[in-house]
Order: sequence, then structure tokens, then C-alpha cells
Amino acid sequence: MPKKEGLNVIPLIDIMLVLLAIVLSISTFIAQGNIPIDLPNSKSAVQNEEKEKVVIVINKDNEFFIDDVKIEEENLKDELEQIDSKTLIQLKSDKESVYESFVKVIDILKEKKHENFAITTLTK
Repeated sequence: MPKKEGLNVIPLIDIMLVLLAIVLSISTFIAQGNIPIDLPNSKSAVQNEEKEKVVIVINKDNEFFIDDVKIEEENLKDELEQIDSKTLIQLKSDKESVYESFVKVIDILKEKKHENFAITTLTK
């Protein structure tokens, strides 16, 4: 009786790994403004188009930026205190940043009773 030979999947795995390497090396991330951040994904994201807004960015190194200007952490509260409570605050946090940095901004906004803010994510 002849020996049954199974399906050889090693060439398939080799091809898939090469394709994965090509995709990963070619793909680029779209930078949001001047500060490179990798936003987390969300299925329920909505566009918010208010005219008067302030953009707060937390990059992967946990540095704070208000409208593309770097702010030291100890000056963050003073800078946020100067923003009018009616102004929309758009918060962008890199998915690799420490969650504590994100919570710090939210806490300062809640302290001053500023509840007009939006959290920016990428839509899937």
C-alpha cells in the first residue's frame, strides 16, 4: 500500500510571511498635524466641526501640546484654566501614551467644570 502524503503548508506559510513583511514595510501612518501620534480606533466616532476649538495632544512620550505648542506638565493646569468653558476642547492621545496623562487632562477640565470636550479616535 502506498504511503499517504499530507498537504505541505510550509510554502504557504513562507508566502504569507513575505506578504506580511511587505505590507508592514510599505504601510505608513498618517500624521495628525505637526505632532506624530497614533490614535486608537473606534467604531462609533463622529466628526465634530465646531469653529472655536482648542486641540490638546498627548504624544507617545507623554508630552502635552496645546494647539501644537509644547506645554510642560507643571504648566498644564494654568494653561487649561485660561480656556473659556464654552470652547470645545479636542483631546488627542497617542495609544501608546500613559493613561494617567489622559486622566490628568480630564481631571483638570472636570475641576473647572469644563464639559465641552471631544476625544479624537480613528474610525474603523
